[in-house]
Amino acid sequence: MIAKSSGVAQKNFAMSFKTTWFRDKLNKKAKRGFQGYPVATITYYGPNDRQASKVTVGIILEDGGAVALLERWSKEMQDIRKDPEANEENVQFISKHGAKSLVMPDRILRCPHEEGKDYPEGEKCPKCSYGTIRDRFTGEITQRDI
Repeated sequence: MIAKSSGVAQKNFAMSFKTTWFRDKLNKKAKRGFQGYPVATITYYGPNDRQASKVTVGIILEDGGAVALLERWSKEMQDIRKDPEANEENVQFISKHGAKSLVMPDRILRCPHEEGKDYPEGEKCPKCSYGTIRDRFTGEITQRDI
């Protein structure tokens, strides 16, 4: 959005502030490290290492527990990490469930398609090669796409 002031076009910084505020809030919570349970997890998925098209937020209620609550958001044509509404909803979901800690990897882990839902169990995603050739924990290439 552009606002005119004194005949000079200037950017409206309200949207820019909202875009970064919720993302910064998530980053700060993650940097604090373990603060107790419940723990929120945020994972980004995308077709490559530059664009996240899907984010999942899970809540783990106790030590050794599985993800008890899970929400997903998707944006096919833009990077969801830069979407103010998605980041706001992520923050609200985490707050609503009282998460004291946040685990959030610093990279996109895999492609956005789900094994067993979008393609058969045990097979590679037929639409993407990004996540299928990388170790999801280190991000390093484990096999060459042939």
